[in-house]
Amino acid sequence: MADTGLLESLLRLLEKVDGGTDSQDVAADLGVDHQVIVGAVKSLQALGEVISTEQKSSKHWELTGEGREIAEQGSHEARVFNAIPDEGLPQNELMKMPSGKVGFSKAMSNKWIRLDKAHEGGPRVFKTVETIEDTVRDKLQLVQKGQSAKLEDKEKNELKKRKLLSEVTVKSYWITKGSSFSTTITKQETELTPEMIASGSWKEKNFKPYNFEAMGVAPDCGHLHPLMKVRTQFRQIFLEMGFTEMPTNNFIESSFWNFDSLFQPQQHPARDQHDTFFISDPALAHEFPQDYMERVKKVHSEGGYGSQGYKYDWKIEEAQKNLLRTHTTAVSARMLYKLAQQKFTPVKYFSIDRVFRNETLDATHLAEFHQIEGVVADYGLTLGNLMGVLHQFFTKLGLKKWVEVGNSGVFRPEMLLPMGLPEGVSVIAWGLSLERPTMIKYGINNIRELVGHKVNLQMVYDSPICRLDS
Repeated sequence: MADTGLLESLLRLLEKVDGGTDSQDVAADLGVDHQVIVGAVKSLQALGEVISTEQKSSKHWELTGEGREIAEQGSHEARVFNAIPDEGLPQNELMKMPSGKVGFSKAMSNKWIRLDKAHEGGPRVFKTVETIEDTVRDKLQLVQKGQSAKLEDKEKNELKKRKLLSEVTVKSYWITKGSSFSTTITKQETELTPEMIASGSWKEKNFKPYNFEAMGVAPDCGHLHPLMKVRTQFRQIFLEMGFTEMPTNNFIESSFWNFDSLFQPQQHPARDQHDTFFISDPALAHEFPQDYMERVKKVHSEGGYGSQGYKYDWKIEEAQKNLLRTHTTAVSARMLYKLAQQKFTPVKYFSIDRVFRNETLDATHLAEFHQIEGVVADYGLTLGNLMGVLHQFFTKLGLKKWVEVGNSGVFRPEMLLPMGLPEGVSVIAWGLSLERPTMIKYGINNIRELVGHKVNLQMVYDSPICRLDS
């Protein structure tokens, strides 16, 4: 609220006038800036019906900064004229004056001066008249005195064109006495208390009316989950490296694609119910590429492609079991099989999506998490290629020293060749969890403060999916 003394001064001024007054006149009478009076008016409005107001708009002319300078010191052309002695002035000296360039041009147009280009000492400027009338200064002084109405529109526009004058719109208030007008400011009550009700003092109080048009407190708005922000950053890194995103919208997968196609034996502990969520309805999958399934069965039970296999009785009933996928590598297997059914071209795939494990829930483990996976297929890829891609990937991520963040390796031929991929094709792959505590706590942008420039590749020496002897 504005100063109480100012408010009461305004009210006393309003009491003396008939009808009402303009806020600009109040500002002039009280000797304060008009915006201060506007603030006082709004404060009085908040007190109820003390005053009534009507907003008005008016236009008037004001001098610019340069215009005020000219009104005080004279126009540029007049200053140039007054600086030229009777014997003239070299043009190059005149142009060094603060008003030289503009003043010379305008004085020449007014025919106050002339330029003798053939003068023996070089171009020289001479006066052509004895005295001048600085009409520009005179006009600006009229505006300064509030007498702009004495100028024609053409004259105003000419001064505006020279950026000496500007037309401004001023919003003011026409102020009149309200139904509760008083020259004394009484604070309005904003709260009805139990004590007021009990004593009856509320009857004597002046309460501030409710403003039902007022905006309420802005509600907290939604925002991206930190996990989704980090996921977006990972996805951008893959796309910058030329990877294509794999479709991962099937959370339910068969054991065949989740385990068997990856050359993981059916007696592997990861396939037990205490590690995997199996589906009861529908419990079994029935649609498989039969020729491929037969080759997978053979490499598991008998061996092939340079491998002796696992030497056990592979059962289709085990491969048919439906489950919540335990890794997105099942999607990679499907994509690589699809790639093998056409003329081979090198590919780079990635995925970031949810996987599910039958974990014991604790502070660092949930039954689901997001897996990040990258896969590259091409002729002649080696462990060196994998290290190079990982170096680029984790450099973009911001890692600068050894830290365990995920697993990586080269897919075994027992997995790739049954799919139908050419013999010379190798597939390198790596994966990590999006929920790694360092990733979530610090985010990609701040990991730079935590780690250095090398990354522990953390190769999977015991994984049946990967082989590191190639």
